[in-house]
Amino acid sequence: MNIDREVKHVSEDIADDVLSDAVKAIGRRIKVINREYDIPYVAGYSTDGSVVFIDRHLPRTFRFLMRTVRVEPFILVHEIVEKALLDELRLHYVHAHQIAIRAERDAVKAAGVLWSAYQRFIKKHEKQIEQERLERVPAKLDLTPYRDQKDFSLLQRLVRREKAGK
Repeated sequence: MNIDREVKHVSEDIADDVLSDAVKAIGRRIKVINREYDIPYVAGYSTDGSVVFIDRHLPRTFRFLMRTVRVEPFILVHEIVEKALLDELRLHYVHAHQIAIRAERDAVKAAGVLWSAYQRFIKKHEKQIEQERLERVPAKLDLTPYRDQKDFSLLQRLVRREKAGK
């Protein structure tokens, strides 16, 4: 992979077209996107970072003004940035998540979509952890976010599901 070819726009300032290039480059880094499971908080990643899991019930697009907007690029930015910060810099989940959500927000805005419209869509489809019935959970799901958020009851349910799936 020649990373120089991925750079279509250059700017030392904050620029939407440069960020759009970065979003595409990040999307090319992930080899597997799996939509076959129930994933709390909409999306997650495998322990080795090779797979991004997106909840099987999350629609692939939403309508914004007169456009159909794909959500996958924004979710991938969030999940890949978060996982890299956890693994490479060994940040706490809370810090990695904050940085990842800001990268996601800026990618949404760079695509010409209102963050509030995107957030409404995501929140509408976000699983309510306390009421969720987990039917299918991937055995390789990284549980760090759930562990760091001290969501032990969810963590126990996930672990039981993982073991049942093996």
